[in-house]
Amino acid sequence: MDADLAALTPSEARARFRAGLVRPTSGISAGWAQANLIIVPRSHAFDLLLFAQRNPKPMPLLGVLDAGETSSELLSGGDIRTDVPKYVVYEDGVPVAEPTSITEYWRDDLVTFIVGCSFTFESALTVGGVPIAHQGQGVNVPMYRTSVRCAPAGSVSGPLVVSMRPVPAAQVADAVRITSRYPAVHGAPVHVGAPDELGIRDLDTPDFGDPVTIPEGHIPVFWACGVTPQAAVMESRPPLAIAHAPGHMLITDARDSDYLIP
Repeated sequence: MDADLAALTPSEARARFRAGLVRPTSGISAGWAQANLIIVPRSHAFDLLLFAQRNPKPMPLLGVLDAGETSSELLSGGDIRTDVPKYVVYEDGVPVAEPTSITEYWRDDLVTFIVGCSFTFESALTVGGVPIAHQGQGVNVPMYRTSVRCAPAGSVSGPLVVSMRPVPAAQVADAVRITSRYPAVHGAPVHVGAPDELGIRDLDTPDFGDPVTIPEGHIPVFWACGVTPQAAVMESRPPLAIAHAPGHMLITDARDSDYLIP
């Protein structure tokens, strides 16, 4: 990771994205919390809110904006429509565009959900001596649909999506302990090893993000992922939904430590 990018404040990082920087955000603005986005029409917002309430591990809410609102205290002076490096636009559950701004798609009835992201605890893992493979290899984190079903809510249903980080076998307990202190950003892993038990057939072909090389002596460790709402959108097919492109997160004005439980 470029040290200059790691040193950016959230407002500086968001300005870079508005100016055209497009790249995964893992490691950018070190120490500042990152977040997933899922945006739906107000007519579908209650079902999505209930889905989050029933599935807090993959969809831990950090904030919900009023219909038509484009900013919040989590991005003071920012704009939810322009301050993410890349978005995905879904129509009837089908991805139709990956713009760097969603101003042309914006409507006054759209409700934005800001969802915790596991990138937030990566700094803590690094400080704890746990290597972050996708950062070291310069790729996006790999994410996989699983065979585990989320609890449905009204019109919204879908599978659990997980992110995977290979961890040295001797440090798996450390990774569990460190991340368990961040429940607002997915918390402890949902599974360790044996990807087939999650219905994942091939770690080299993630559904989102990029594959990572698993070094000798490392074990795949899986965390619930905030791309889960996007998988639910693909299954439930609302007429319109907008999200961050997987791995291209909203960098917020909250500190990682704001979500740390002592």
